[in-house]
Amino acid sequence: MVWFMCVALMEWALYRAIRQQAARDEARPADAIVVFGAAEYNGEPSPVLKARLDHAFDLEERGLAPVVITTGGKGGEPIYSEAGVSRDYLVQKGVAKEKILVDDRSESTYESVQAVASLLRQLHGKTCVAVSDGFHLYRVKVFFRAVGVTAFGSPAPGSPIESAPFDRRLYSWREALSTSLWYLGYKG
Repeated sequence: MVWFMCVALMEWALYRAIRQQAARDEARPADAIVVFGAAEYNGEPSPVLKARLDHAFDLEERGLAPVVITTGGKGGEPIYSEAGVSRDYLVQKGVAKEKILVDDRSESTYESVQAVASLLRQLHGKTCVAVSDGFHLYRVKVFFRAVGVTAFGSPAPGSPIESAPFDRRLYSWREALSTSLWYLGYKG
């Protein structure tokens, strides 16, 4: 029973840390802006992905980084990748195509972080502004720290998930569980 209470308290503390990170916008000049992928539908960004991309566009317009990196594989989709759809969307909004790097092979957050770290090393960069839903940023920053990259979290305002209280809590608890599993050695 004591073990269960300790685990429950640790998960509650992690949940609170995730929610605190979700409420903090740390955007500042960095070597890259990294947009984490979300669903796309037949070549169009989902509402969640669109919120992330619109926020990344605003950060790019502010001149916070010389490049934008889009992430996300095909996830079973035969034609489109999340990263490719993201690149196309940003180009349509006015970001120069040559300023966008694409990681369209990663199928998980951890794989995306590893790919971004590799791209940053090629650019001699060590910092990024990570753009995702607020609940996702704590884990993203933990992963980046593990690969030697300093990430500043910048939650996408207006994300449908973050604006729905039940979804926000559900996804935050899921992140707490995923982060705990990572701390225990699961790298999926």
